[in-house]
Amino acid sequence: MSSNAVSVQAILGVQYKWKGGRGMSAEHDDATAKTTGADLKHGCWRPDRCDRIALVLQGGGALGAYQAGVYEALHEAGLEPDWVSGVSIGAVNSAIIAGNRRDHRLQRLRTFWERITDRKIWHYTPDGDMFRAMRNATSSLMTVMMGQPGFFAPRQTNPWLSFAGAKGATSYYDSAPLRDTLSELVDFSLINDRKIRFSVGAVNVRSGNFLYFDNRDAEIGPEHVMASGALPPALPMVQIGTDYYWDGGMVSNTPLQYVLEQDDNLNSLVFQVDLFSSRGALPRDIQQVMARQKDITWASRTRYNTDVYRLLRKWKTRTYNALAKVPEECLTDEDRKRRDKLANLPEIAILHLIYQQQAYEGESKDHEFSATSMQEHWRSGYIDTKRTLARREWLQIPPDGAGVVVHDVHRERELTD
Repeated sequence: MSSNAVSVQAILGVQYKWKGGRGMSAEHDDATAKTTGADLKHGCWRPDRCDRIALVLQGGGALGAYQAGVYEALHEAGLEPDWVSGVSIGAVNSAIIAGNRRDHRLQRLRTFWERITDRKIWHYTPDGDMFRAMRNATSSLMTVMMGQPGFFAPRQTNPWLSFAGAKGATSYYDSAPLRDTLSELVDFSLINDRKIRFSVGAVNVRSGNFLYFDNRDAEIGPEHVMASGALPPALPMVQIGTDYYWDGGMVSNTPLQYVLEQDDNLNSLVFQVDLFSSRGALPRDIQQVMARQKDITWASRTRYNTDVYRLLRKWKTRTYNALAKVPEECLTDEDRKRRDKLANLPEIAILHLIYQQQAYEGESKDHEFSATSMQEHWRSGYIDTKRTLARREWLQIPPDGAGVVVHDVHRERELTD
């Protein structure tokens, strides 16, 4: 465990113990369960005036265990999502959450992450960042050479040696193990029952167009989740119907924009869970340059998305004010419907959780699948979420007219300017 994790635990009074097959346990004073306005039902609750809880999961490979830790903390607090939406590894985590009943979700998440990190790297790692960096480099090299159990396996023939049009000519790895894992751990009939909304992003290989596979509009299967995580040239494109798809993170690595684009009047509490931070230190060597370049490339554009949302909301408000001044007899039926709909615009609170990279992690952190790192990422997501939920005022839906408000526990201030 890193020194940073130890200091945070000391501050929060949270003690962790990873239990194989059962995950982490924590002993703490959970103040969030006493939040004012909570509507307790089947062990779940939501803030007053909250119509929807959305869990938005970014892509980021091995870092995705952070999202599992976030969900564990939400699960313990009784905050279960009505909508899960993800890209790449976020799509896999989303499928496991939406494709299982509440009591089974954590167990299935743990089974997935323990399975794909089930490889011993070093039997002993000396203390210190230098040794940890060396161990992580060894782990990522083993991933490149051997793939990951239950996730992907190297092609028997390198694609550079395959003929054009051959099955293995377009990727270095075969993702068939992921299909088997998803079929075992995800009940797609639950996803298609639509009790929880589920959406994953992918990009059409031929057109380059980005789209979401949404259980509101389509029947979801393993191939939709695999398409969202098919990052080339490592993983093969996935055929759905007559089209082929790659990882949606190539175009947009977070579904936040899709959630904000919904043309409804539902007040929403959105947990946006990112694995790459747009903020970072100035690189000091070429390895740090590569790591920082990856962070910037794959980071969410939260500020841009919320700025666009605020601009659209401003024009909707202006349209409503204009229609409200027109005499009733001068309005058409369509004008009245538009006016009435614009009279009740939704309020949105976004709780932004971003994985904070450790000093010994480099540019290979997204394909470093050791069990030790997985547990650290999970632990970090759990702690960050507990810190966020402790700010009970952040869980409340913003007042009427506020629009969208963003909170980030690592910045400790509202991002509304």
